[in-house]
Amino acid sequence: METTNKIKIGLVGVGKLGAMHAASLAQNPQADLIGVFDSDVERCRTIAEKHRCTAFASVDALLEEVEAVGVIVPTTLHTPMALQALSQGKPVFVEKPIAATVAEAEQLVAAARKCKTLLQVGHIERFNPAIRALDGRPIAPRFIESHRLAPFDPRGTDVAVVLDLMIHDIDIILSLAQSEVKDIHANGVAVVSDEVDIANARIQFANGCVANMTASRISQRKMRKMRLFQRDAYISIDFLQRLTEVFQLKEGDSDLPSTVILGQIEKGSRKRNILYEQAEIPEGDAMTAEWCSFFDAVRRQSKPKVSGEDGLNALRVAERITGIMRQQQSEALL
Repeated sequence: METTNKIKIGLVGVGKLGAMHAASLAQNPQADLIGVFDSDVERCRTIAEKHRCTAFASVDALLEEVEAVGVIVPTTLHTPMALQALSQGKPVFVEKPIAATVAEAEQLVAAARKCKTLLQVGHIERFNPAIRALDGRPIAPRFIESHRLAPFDPRGTDVAVVLDLMIHDIDIILSLAQSEVKDIHANGVAVVSDEVDIANARIQFANGCVANMTASRISQRKMRKMRLFQRDAYISIDFLQRLTEVFQLKEGDSDLPSTVILGQIEKGSRKRNILYEQAEIPEGDAMTAEWCSFFDAVRRQSKPKVSGEDGLNALRVAERITGIMRQQQSEALL
């Protein structure tokens, strides 16, 4: 459905991921893709021509023409690029992780507050239809288990798998647990690169929730799954298949069709049905959903669904995990 209130958006960085964002924005009815900037002049021109927008010669020139900006450059450049936009009062969408270090992330969050400007972080899995299928449901997990596995790809091996893959699940788990991190245990090994390629981390939260995460970038096939266990319910989420299944215990007799009743548990006079439900998956892809959420926050001048603070918190946990693993590696060499 067309909207007359399109937001003039520009992109800084149109590499492999930036080009995907450009393609998504070019088709988004809420966006008016004004132009792009990239240090690779030829690539910048190619992407601009493809989407019939302007190839800007500098970030400053782009910022003069847009209402908001997406920063899709290498992580080491997130902070200077985002700060430049925030200082001019432009709402910023910055890819994950929010910055290369916690100190830089804190600088970005502080700048957004000082300039009273919106900052959203591109933790795209928060907008995966499989996780959005849980919107409106009571979620209070006591135990969370996640597996994020991927075949080897040389791209991204300059950082540990924690920042490459696991950070997706860290962000989701922090949003679900809604509690302070109490303790972290972690292990990881480098196999095909100089950084950790397989990692496992266990987070204990102040409210009693426990999360166990596994991430690998040297697996035979892809897997992106998460399981939530809470009082009287078990929820299975498959991010790749866009499938969310809910198994729930409910007391008393039920008039639901037998196809959703998997069994019954009896304890004395107490009777509980085991109900199965395949949650309704919302339409649309995650990238479109995250940009629409950003535009909505810009219009409403409200806090985005994945705020700068959310990105900072996820990075803090990721750095604690990588710090634990580095210490283990150092001790192993003694």
